[in-house]
Amino acid sequence: MTIAAPSADPYLLLRLGSRTCALPGSAVREILPLPRLWRPPGLPRPLAGFLNLGGEALPVLDLVRLFGLAAEGAEGEAALYRHVVVVAGRQGALGLLVDRALDLLRIPQGRLRPLAAEATPNGCALAEIETPEGFVHLLAVERVLLAQEQAALAALRENAQARLAEWASAG
Repeated sequence: MTIAAPSADPYLLLRLGSRTCALPGSAVREILPLPRLWRPPGLPRPLAGFLNLGGEALPVLDLVRLFGLAAEGAEGEAALYRHVVVVAGRQGALGLLVDRALDLLRIPQGRLRPLAAEATPNGCALAEIETPEGFVHLLAVERVLLAQEQAALAALRENAQARLAEWASAG
């Protein structure tokens, strides 16, 4: 007789300033070292810029700025080790600029403590995950931005994609 072990889902731990957060592993498409981003004038402060990812204009959100967290070592050498976590979003892929992608952990559902939607802005944290270092917030990718911010980002993405297309057709 075999006893099934409790299922454990993968979660990606991220360093955001002095905080550690997590994303569901199922939402993560890839992790990139900080690439060169282009930043057209007039972008909202939390939008770090755009990345040309295989011909797709990928918007990259700076989560430290978006959440108003204190950046630790965001300047100088520490900035070289930042990552862009590419996630699947409602309106296409989205890049999340983080101070560091730390680890991919398999965590049993029993080690998640659900959070009330009103506990975080826009209900962007679904639960707290118990780790050996303490509890970390599990972020919901689809709730990181407010509806108005998502609409504005979609328009900015469209403009950036059109700009990429102009250059591609000129070459």
